[in-house]
Amino acid sequence: VTNGTISLIEQNRVSPSVSSLKKVLDGVPMSLAEFFTLDLQTNAQVFYAREELTDIGDRDVSLRLVAAKHPNRAMTIMHERYRPQADTGADMLSHKGEEGGVVVAGSIELTVGGQVRILNPGDAYYFASSVPHRFRNVGGEVCEIVSASTPPTF
Repeated sequence: VTNGTISLIEQNRVSPSVSSLKKVLDGVPMSLAEFFTLDLQTNAQVFYAREELTDIGDRDVSLRLVAAKHPNRAMTIMHERYRPQADTGADMLSHKGEEGGVVVAGSIELTVGGQVRILNPGDAYYFASSVPHRFRNVGGEVCEIVSASTPPTF
């Protein structure tokens, strides 16, 4: 597609064919489907009340997922709550991507590979999720974490 054609499209003087539009979008990069659903995505829910978060955890570990049904979600954001002595399980977790978070309340023992650290309110973490890891509340009160990971694993 020539610069002149792109200029005419920008000025609304011509309408591109589907094949021309595909060539233009390949340079962005954006698929035709994304282009034609862009307006739908901008109408996606932006704000979520506490009761709208989807809890994918269990009795001891609450994992409240933000935007569980958001179209084309590219990351996972969670509000995590670990009861005293609760953990993510005996087996270390390992998956594709990266994750990070900030401890909001309580304390958590985080094991990442061979490293172990107890994190307190205001402390944070960031690591490659492919490294085996485990979270364990070693304190006597509920630990709260706000975390994010990409790509979305939940």
